[in-house]
Amino acid sequence: MLKGAIAGRYSTALYELASEANAVDQVEAELRFITEMIEQEVVLREVLRHPQVAAADKKELLDSIFKDKVLPLTGNFLALLVDRRREIFLGDIVAEFVLLANKDRNVVEAKVSSAVELTDEEKAAMDQLLAKITGKKVLSSYAVDPSLMGGVLVHIGDKVIDGTIKARLDTMRDSLRKIS
Repeated sequence: MLKGAIAGRYSTALYELASEANAVDQVEAELRFITEMIEQEVVLREVLRHPQVAAADKKELLDSIFKDKVLPLTGNFLALLVDRRREIFLGDIVAEFVLLANKDRNVVEAKVSSAVELTDEEKAAMDQLLAKITGKKVLSSYAVDPSLMGGVLVHIGDKVIDGTIKARLDTMRDSLRKIS
């Protein structure tokens, strides 16, 4: 609960400032770059998350790494997170920021899982179908999950479209159990 509320507040505030500065795309790219760097660099991640490292030291480290690579808006935002001891929520804030940006762009992200690798034609057809269903541009990521046995499983936000053989078999099994 706390994580979601914090991420929502901070991402909304940053999004509003980035919108006013007409820099949403750039701030989004910078946030993705920063979170990727923090995920890749174990020492950086540990320093930022360590409660006994002073905020001034964390800000100095971030400034030395990102000063010439990000807008002042993004740099100031990072400093604010450190000052308020919210740096551990950066990943969640970035995810919420991306959702806000995509909402304004009329874009949704979809995660499609299938039992076998889909061909490029099947992926294109899936993207068209999802765009028609949602009425939005769809950014799809595809994964293979052999446990599905066949069909596809689609996650769009908090919605799930389950067209898998596994789901149909589970439904049949449940129906048969109710009968017997």
